[in-house]
Amino acid sequence: MSGFRHVVLFTWNDTVDDEHLAAIKAGLATLPGLIPEIAAYGFGADAGVNEGNFDFAVVADFASVDDYLVYRDHPDHKRVVAELIVPNIAERSAVQFEMA
Repeated sequence: MSGFRHVVLFTWNDTVDDEHLAAIKAGLATLPGLIPEIAAYGFGADAGVNEGNFDFAVVADFASVDDYLVYRDHPDHKRVVAELIVPNIAERSAVQFEMA
């Protein structure tokens, strides 16, 4: 698939428990239905296979950079990030790239 991919990784702070994680997942799960520019969307906790990994990942695919920018700036995305993710992160890393 060609297009544009956004990958973000999180390490949670020490206060994140199963209830926080369930709320984060529920919030993220709403986004594909609210932002039609999302072509594919996946997220989940690290499987625990390798030591030193981040705790959680989100991968979002878009047809174009412009579609990604709609997602990035969308008020529903910003709300989920501000209310559910930012208060719970210890570390964040992200990358966006054109897919071949």
